Amino acid sequence: MITEYTICALPEGNINYQHYAITVSYRGEDRWAVCSGPFCFGTDGNGGWEWDYEPSPSNRDDDWLGRNRFDEQTALQLAEEQAPRMTCNGITVTEAMKRAER
Repeated sequence: MITEYTICALPEGNINYQHYAITVSYRGEDRWAVCSGPFCFGTDGNGGWEWDYEPSPSNRDDDWLGRNRFDEQTALQLAEEQAPRMTCNGITVTEAMKRAER
């Protein structure tokens, strides 16, 4: 069984790949998380989307889990949509690719 995917808009050999990579991780009960470091992607509760710090398991209430856990297909789709929008230290994916070409 696959339990984690890595999605990134940069090519795998790019020196900055790890900084722009999104992981889609199985979290049990057919639920998946879309993560970048300590942050999970999810709804903001107001009809929008946001990256939110992932609290420790004992501090994740049902409301937070409902906004930040998805079925596998939805989680992969969200990761694919977010990958080209990632930034690291204010540098976009496009800028990181251009820097690597130098």
